[in-house]
Amino acid sequence: MTDMPKGALNGVKVLDLSRVLAGPSCTQVLADLGAEVIKVERPGIGDETRHWAPPKFSDNTSAYYATINRNKKSLTVDITTPAGQAIIKQLAIDSDILVENFKVGGLKKYGLDYDSLKQDNPRLIYASLTGFGQTGPDAKRPGYDYIIQGLSGLMSITGPSDGEPHKVGVAVVDLFAGLQLTIGIQAALLARQNTGLGQHVDVALLDSALAMLANVGMNHLASDKVPPRLGNQHPNIVPYQVFTAKGQAHFILACGNDSQFAKLCDVLSVDWHTDERFMTNPARVAHRELLCDALTKQFAQRPRAHWLEVLEQAGIPCGAIHNIAEALSMPQALAREMIVDFAALGSPVRALGNPIKLSASPISYRSPPPKLSEHTDSTLATLGYDNDMIAKLKADGIV
Repeated sequence: MTDMPKGALNGVKVLDLSRVLAGPSCTQVLADLGAEVIKVERPGIGDETRHWAPPKFSDNTSAYYATINRNKKSLTVDITTPAGQAIIKQLAIDSDILVENFKVGGLKKYGLDYDSLKQDNPRLIYASLTGFGQTGPDAKRPGYDYIIQGLSGLMSITGPSDGEPHKVGVAVVDLFAGLQLTIGIQAALLARQNTGLGQHVDVALLDSALAMLANVGMNHLASDKVPPRLGNQHPNIVPYQVFTAKGQAHFILACGNDSQFAKLCDVLSVDWHTDERFMTNPARVAHRELLCDALTKQFAQRPRAHWLEVLEQAGIPCGAIHNIAEALSMPQALAREMIVDFAALGSPVRALGNPIKLSASPISYRSPPPKLSEHTDSTLATLGYDNDMIAKLKADGIV
């Protein structure tokens, strides 16, 4: 039996001072890629997501905490104390990356800000994830995914056209910002190979959400018009939306070009593709309501299974709308190992897998989410603390 290939970030040490979702989602990606991640938590309490339950697994691990904390070590330290700050500073000296999501300036009073820590470790990559970034008039405001979805305009384009704005079903801004932070960290690692120096990586939830506006944001910049909320319709492509088949089953039709629309017309035995109102995509956008009303009547005549079969045979992009159970049980999802089971490691936790597939240095799932303070003693031992010293720190409530 051959040894598992080393991860792409094998040998990289990460000190994780972040909590909740955005920051920990970044450090879990780094951990999955092979980095050693030490998660610093508050003694006796830990990351608050440990308590965001139900649901929980049978070992009392909350599903939320398990979402973004596998492959990490848990160290509990009270960073408000001088002794606790000394531990973090010792760890930072030997770390490649520090990730934090405190309010801007929140760590400076403890001597744990970038300018302080880089004095002892100029190679340190210090990654900060905040609501509004390190600069600007709103820099000191706290950031929450839901609020940022509203402020960024994302909610204004999400939800039914004749209803109230909706948030996305998961904390998409947190997760997207976590990925942006991961990209920034990896870029800083590459830059360090050339300069020998680390740097401060500054990622904001608001910036990330504004970048997520993508083509809809660009529509505004190109036209000065405020993009409307279109429900399940696409602002630039028609027909590209949800339709309801016989039996009230929903499916997605995504005609991305004129050729696909012509094929759709063949499937429906209509000649709309020769009608000047519908011949081109700009024309279809202009006559969106007329065309989609006609399609709605057509699709209501047959069940969803029929439409998915004939549309796929014709090479027209389409798909069913699954619930979560259906999505996670898809043969394709299982084949791609998108569900991770830690039973072999004695844990009841099942988790969503990592979508990154590397051929030579693959993702690994080495350990389930850690118990609170599970690695405190072993981590302190690597810093030279003996049993008596560790016992004293525990007695004082520092770890």
